[in-house]
Amino acid sequence: MHPGRLKAYLDLYEKEGMAVQQGHLGKMIGYFTVEVGPQNQVVHMWGYQSMGEREAKRAAMESDPAWIAYRKKSAESGNIQSQKNKILKSTSFSPL
Repeated sequence: MHPGRLKAYLDLYEKEGMAVQQGHLGKMIGYFTVEVGPQNQVVHMWGYQSMGEREAKRAAMESDPAWIAYRKKSAESGNIQSQKNKILKSTSFSPL
C-alpha cells in the first residue's frame, strides 16, 4: 500500500469487497498485515482444491458486477502501490 493508506484499504475491503470475494472464492485461509519487516503490506491466502477450481472461481468473481464496482472504487482510491501474486503448493507434510 502507499504509506498512510493501509487503513483506508482495509476499511474499503471489509465494507465492500470482502463479502463479494468470499462469496465467490469461499475458503479464506487468512488476511494479514505485516507487523515486522517491510511495512504497508497486506497478505491474503485462499485455499483451492486445484488450479482448475481457482481459475473457475476467479473467472466468476471477475465477471460479477459487484466485484467490478469494488475493483474500480479500490483502484480510484489510490491505496494500492503494487501487487504480487504467488501460487503456493503444499508439501506432503504440510497441515494445510
